[in-house]
Amino acid sequence: MADNPLLSVIIPAYNEGSRLPKTLPQVIDFVSSQDYNAEIVVVDNNSSDDTRAFSERLSEDYPFLKVLFEPAQGKGAAVRTGMRNALGEYLFMADADLSMPISEVSKFLPPKLDDYDVAIASREVDGAVRYNEPGYRHLMGRVFNLVVKILAVPGFQDTQAGFKCFKREAALDILAKQTIDGWAFDVELLYIAQRRGYRIVEVPINWYFRSNSRINPIGDAFDMFREVVGIRMNGKKGIYD
Repeated sequence: MADNPLLSVIIPAYNEGSRLPKTLPQVIDFVSSQDYNAEIVVVDNNSSDDTRAFSERLSEDYPFLKVLFEPAQGKGAAVRTGMRNALGEYLFMADADLSMPISEVSKFLPPKLDDYDVAIASREVDGAVRYNEPGYRHLMGRVFNLVVKILAVPGFQDTQAGFKCFKREAALDILAKQTIDGWAFDVELLYIAQRRGYRIVEVPINWYFRSNSRINPIGDAFDMFREVVGIRMNGKKGIYD
């Protein structure tokens, strides 16, 4: 692949040794089949399983796949490392479980979409479809989204799907002010983007609930609420200015 690909697919991975053998080949097949240059960036977030070893074995056969290591625990830290080291014009972060099929990435790129700085996958706007999601999980998501709207990022129906695309220039500017390594890191990214006047759009996706989600419904929900409050306080202190 060329040094300056159109697309970088960034996959933060913590103990994904059981999922990556199923999902990473799908991403490789997608990238290989495109008529533009693209790369895959897997960021091992200090895993204790064979996440890194498996990814590095595949990278020997696919030069557009690179594997990075981020020792600081937290999805936010892993995504930050991936984006800062990615080369693409469009930086697309994707969850390792591919709850959104990788083919949906085309919805975020020209010619289908281009007039934006940040595009967020949405499970709530018209045209989106959720599959197999338990009612309690949907309710939890709606409650958290209400909290996000009130405290941090108004105007969006779904900020927490783990698939988001950033224009390179906007991403690097936003990341320079990012502080959160935990689950609410993407709320912080959107807060900074909105504060700086970047154009943010929601893109309807097909989304499949994965029963082995890493989110703890109680503990992580509390941490995310605390982090969102922290984002609001940081904003008032001018930390993102």
